[in-house]
Amino acid sequence: MPSHAHPTPDQHTAPPAPPADPLQRERAHLAASRSALRAMREDAENLNIANVTANWVNAEVLQGEIDARIKALADLAHTPLFFGRLDYLHAPGMDLAEGATGENFYVGRRHVHDADGDPMVIDWRAPVSQPFYRASKKDPMDLKLRRRFGYTAGELTAYEDEHLTDPAEAETTSALLQAEIERPRVGPMRDIVATIQPEQDEIVRAGIGGTVCVQGAPGTGKTAVGLHRVAYLLYAHRERLARSGTLVIGPNRSFLQYIEQVLPALGELEVKQATIDDLVGHVEVRGADDAAAAMVKGDARMAEVLRRAVRSHVTLPQEPCVVVRGSRRWRIPAYELEEIVRELQDRDIRYGAAREALPQRIAHAVLVRMEQAGEAPDDRVQDAVARNAAVKAAVKAIWPPVDPAKLVLRLLGDAEFLAAHADGLLSEEEQKTVLWAKPPRGAKSAAWSSADAVLIDEAMDLVARTHSLGHVVLDEAQDLSPMQYRAVGRRCTTGSATVLGDIAQGTTPWATDTWQQALAHLGKPGSVVEELTQGFRVPREVIAYASRLLPAIAPDLKEATSIRESAGDFEVRAVEPADLDATVLAACHDALAKEGSIGLIAADARIPVLRAALEEAGISALSPGAETSADARLTLVPATLAKGLEYDYVVLDEPAAVVDGEPDERTGLRRLYVCLTRPVSGLTIVHAAGLPEQLGAA
Repeated sequence: MPSHAHPTPDQHTAPPAPPADPLQRERAHLAASRSALRAMREDAENLNIANVTANWVNAEVLQGEIDARIKALADLAHTPLFFGRLDYLHAPGMDLAEGATGENFYVGRRHVHDADGDPMVIDWRAPVSQPFYRASKKDPMDLKLRRRFGYTAGELTAYEDEHLTDPAEAETTSALLQAEIERPRVGPMRDIVATIQPEQDEIVRAGIGGTVCVQGAPGTGKTAVGLHRVAYLLYAHRERLARSGTLVIGPNRSFLQYIEQVLPALGELEVKQATIDDLVGHVEVRGADDAAAAMVKGDARMAEVLRRAVRSHVTLPQEPCVVVRGSRRWRIPAYELEEIVRELQDRDIRYGAAREALPQRIAHAVLVRMEQAGEAPDDRVQDAVARNAAVKAAVKAIWPPVDPAKLVLRLLGDAEFLAAHADGLLSEEEQKTVLWAKPPRGAKSAAWSSADAVLIDEAMDLVARTHSLGHVVLDEAQDLSPMQYRAVGRRCTTGSATVLGDIAQGTTPWATDTWQQALAHLGKPGSVVEELTQGFRVPREVIAYASRLLPAIAPDLKEATSIRESAGDFEVRAVEPADLDATVLAACHDALAKEGSIGLIAADARIPVLRAALEEAGISALSPGAETSADARLTLVPATLAKGLEYDYVVLDEPAAVVDGEPDERTGLRRLYVCLTRPVSGLTIVHAAGLPEQLGAA
């Protein structure tokens, strides 16, 4: 009789046969991949650096890198480790013998390898993953099969295959892709790594060498594209960007809270986020400008006014500089000092850099005289002369230090000083507009506005160069003033930028009319402008309704389309003024009966009234940017903070009040366009006043 031998401890058992069911096989690979990821994390946690560092500083730096690695290797239970599989006809980048088969790759958010170093999941940013986003029947990119996976609460529950080289199989829209796009939005913004479309992927993978501007209609995923582009660039150019840094700039703190989890979900933990106010936060902002003053302060002409004001501090010398060293006196006449000063002025370098160079230039002139007298001075003598009291006094008189905040304070508080430097640039009326009615006593006591802070930042750069980062992402860029563009541009003078926005959603009085103008102010003229018009978020009926406003607010833009199969819930309720609040509450109750997040958007002036009504009705209302939960899914959103946010269902209160809350009709209609395009699944408009005529009949 045959006997079954049991393996001894030093023998290896054969691996179990793979399950026959394809779904079970994929689940087994998922389980094995998660196990491998845990092992990678444990390996990082068990690293012993006690004997590999020279000193405690190196040890702390290395430990910080290890801690970041451990954090990046976290396995997020409800985040799929991989979302696709690619079956290649041939091994990528390899010449195979005739009859050889290709390879299979699982595409996910991060790289995972087994104990032997063989990949179990390939990072979505790797070149081998690119066909997942771009391959088609027309161009299969050497793929035999593309498989998409469906998940429920982190569990793999479905898969869907596309046989790209099978002529008998028609090219259809992926049901899993459609379901992922239309999945309810609860909580902060999610990554779109599983649903990136070919036109989005081209932008994401664009080279780091140039700046890219993305004009994107609502729901086209421009913000997500910008964030994924950062993640891609960090993958492709990690060492370079680790040295130079990256930054994401958003319009407000609520927006940054909304997007802050996207990059960590992709394993990128070191990208900083900021608002424009954060960038220029050199002084405390306690005041506010009216629209007219903000328009002038934000105008690009103010850069030249500031440049003139800074340079005005230079005074051509009238007296010689006499340096005494031992028993010798060395005299540099006034005319020679003037030549040195004019040469520095002609170079047009930073004010502070020129001021630092001036004592060395004067000292060099002294050394020339020493050499002519038969002495042999060296660099140490030149440095000593540059520190001589007479040279210091001459520099202070000719090229005194400039405090940027005090300079701006003087410009805004001294009519004669402003007029002298704004001559030919600002009209008398514009000068009066920006002048303070009652100048403060000092920079610390001034009620600075946001626009003033940008002027101070410009002045600081005129004195000393602003540090440049490797890459900057600027979102909702259409709302920036020319001076704000310059402030952002200073942060990427030697790097590149991704500029994201929608001209139709410009809601500031100084909103840009063309991206060419914006890019010129940013210091990136001639950059590529890509337009995204295919929507993935806003329902078809909703985007079509909102697009009725385009001829009035952005006539040159193409109307957006939506690939969503669901038309979405859309309703316009006209009521009597006395019934407005009750009808809004009823619409909120209807939305809360469905799955997903709800945004109640209203004109800023209506927010206190609606908050009180919600509290009386026992409905919890979150503030914009706060994370929703099962018990709190409704957010009360002022119209001025709605930009960039999205909700499954939106109840829009009184559109006419949204329009009337802005200084002019065009800006009001743009604000309304923003509010109309926030829903993912449904929109209910409640109004007692008449709708804007551009919307026509509901």
